[in-house]
Amino acid sequence: MPAAHARPIRRIAISTGGGDAPGLNAVICAVTRAALLRGWDCVGIRDGYDGLLRPERYPQGGCIALTRERVEGIASLGGTLLGSTNQGDPFAFPMPQADGSVQLQDRSQDLLDALAREGIDALVAVGGDGSLAIAHRLARRGLRVVGVPKTIDNDLDGTVTTFGFDTAVGFASECIDRLHTTAASHHRVLVVEVMGRYAGWIALHAGLAGGAHAILLPELPFDLAPVAEMVRGRDASGLAYSIVVVAEGAFARDGARALQAGAAAGHAERLGGVGEQVGAALARLTGKDARCVVLGHLLRGGSPSAFDRVAALRFGAAAVRALAAGQGDVMVALDGNDVRPVPLADVAGRMKSVPLDGDTLATARELGICLGG
Repeated sequence: MPAAHARPIRRIAISTGGGDAPGLNAVICAVTRAALLRGWDCVGIRDGYDGLLRPERYPQGGCIALTRERVEGIASLGGTLLGSTNQGDPFAFPMPQADGSVQLQDRSQDLLDALAREGIDALVAVGGDGSLAIAHRLARRGLRVVGVPKTIDNDLDGTVTTFGFDTAVGFASECIDRLHTTAASHHRVLVVEVMGRYAGWIALHAGLAGGAHAILLPELPFDLAPVAEMVRGRDASGLAYSIVVVAEGAFARDGARALQAGAAAGHAERLGGVGEQVGAALARLTGKDARCVVLGHLLRGGSPSAFDRVAALRFGAAAVRALAAGQGDVMVALDGNDVRPVPLADVAGRMKSVPLDGDTLATARELGICLGG
């Protein structure tokens, strides 16, 4: 465990970076209330770190004072009252140039200086793998940081689950439930594309819960011949419809991930389109009408489930406990039934894939779900 910090805390900040996830406001609520209980001031940085690195955009200030009244009742709300961005890495910050181009610059020292001017003694960084990797680098520069794991994809290492995942799976499962009736009515193949860049947790869990007949994951490059055979077999048995769930990062054995054009400077590649590709291919292979439904950002929105609210509140309170105990450069993680701090060095930038020998994937196989192999 990283060495304890001796300096007393008087004021902390919260940053929410990367894609939004149901439960972010619950974390903000818990951090704020736990900090105020200890006599600390608490502020939220707007839009990741933009509130401090682009102050000209915020005439009312780049930080929001977080009081008990300000966070009252927000735990049930989706999104984040602080705003977020996935293009705000202070170590590779996009800066517009006079010629209209964008140049990536290291503005980490600017951020540290701004935090010092604001009197911030410690930071709670809420985010996914990219945000927590940034938090770890800031900690190595001397900032006292505790990370909170956030991603609907559930692909962060070192924690049993991340908040936002349960809500996303619940919504996707409800959508799949609804699609069964329309697919059966029209004797169609319906392909449901869900988020999951490099890990198929949402596709696997939602596909299982929703009774999908095929599930395609990034961890298992697929062959559509077995999927088409499954569709024909269902037709032959009188079950003249099929539901195929595919993660956005899934790809064929002889192909590559489907990408959208137009990613901005400093932005990761933008996945999307595999559902349409799978639907078109299955239509050719089976002669059936095949349609694609892309759930996309619908999975990020809406109120968090009860599980995600409680998980987010636990993570937020645990982050403040870690700071009060003098810890830094750690992430709070769900370990069995307990939330414990783990070194950021052990988890930052590391992805948790669906284990190919795991029980959940074995369950899918034993239920006869086609995995494209």
